[in-house]
Amino acid sequence: MNDALHLYERMMLIRQCEEQLNDVFAKNLFPGYIHSYLGQEACAVGICAALNDDDYLMSNHRGRGHYLAKGMELRSMMAEMFGKETGIAGGRGGEMHAADPALGILGGNGIVGAGLPIGAGAAYTAQLNGKGQVAVVFFGEGASNNGSFGETMNLAAAWKLPLIMVCENNLYAEMTPFANTVAQPDVAMRAEGYGMPGEVVDGNDVLEVRKAAIRAVERARVGAGPTLLELKTYRWGGHFQGDPRKYRSREEEKAWMEKCPLKRYRAFMLEQDIDAGSIESIDLRLKTEVEEAIRLALAADEPRPETALDHVFAGEVA
Repeated sequence: MNDALHLYERMMLIRQCEEQLNDVFAKNLFPGYIHSYLGQEACAVGICAALNDDDYLMSNHRGRGHYLAKGMELRSMMAEMFGKETGIAGGRGGEMHAADPALGILGGNGIVGAGLPIGAGAAYTAQLNGKGQVAVVFFGEGASNNGSFGETMNLAAAWKLPLIMVCENNLYAEMTPFANTVAQPDVAMRAEGYGMPGEVVDGNDVLEVRKAAIRAVERARVGAGPTLLELKTYRWGGHFQGDPRKYRSREEEKAWMEKCPLKRYRAFMLEQDIDAGSIESIDLRLKTEVEEAIRLALAADEPRPETALDHVFAGEVA
């Protein structure tokens, strides 16, 4: 598969997962809440397209897109979403705390802003390893008003850590309009005060996100230090499924949906004379693969009660 189609495939995989999981949730078959990534697919895919398998990734509460973009296996990821024994973390992580250390995916984090210092720790590990690895940490614009944001930026810049801080600015911190809580709505502008570069990027354009990610990653790999990328985007749904979204208008939502990252990228591919049949075959294949992953997850066993303390305590050290 060529590079252009691969980017599309990753975004469509995320889109299919989000749409189908939302349907399952509506049927009361999903445990807990769904924090949908619909509308933000270009952010995860564009960033992860610049990473190697051994680079680190730290996510947040809306992490499913990040997991899939970095390469987490679909069926294991889906089973984890349902808290099943066959999940990537044995059903212990669920929607917000899945992890795959073999791919550098250090997990999600349900505490706002808590992934930022962990991302700095991963970057410090990469620096000490001396193998040219980098660390990426995803967070929302709401987290940028937490102390962990400034603390992480300060340390990362002072120590020139190979850290790429990715703010997915979808305009709403849960139900609070970000513009109501800040005087400067561009989070990237804060980078200058810490002595590191910051860049605002169209988060619905996967090619622009990838270009910015490549620049930041190259800078980090040569020891030049961290970068703050602010990806302007929009979540199509609420903070969680069932959120009535009274804090924003349907007209605003419609306007952003017209900027759909998949729709835009699909138009670009057709302009590049990529065969429409190849695109449609990806759509059909992924729809079927996600359906099957959900079917297997629903049929899988719950974690056995006698394993509740597994992975809690370390074994004896020789």
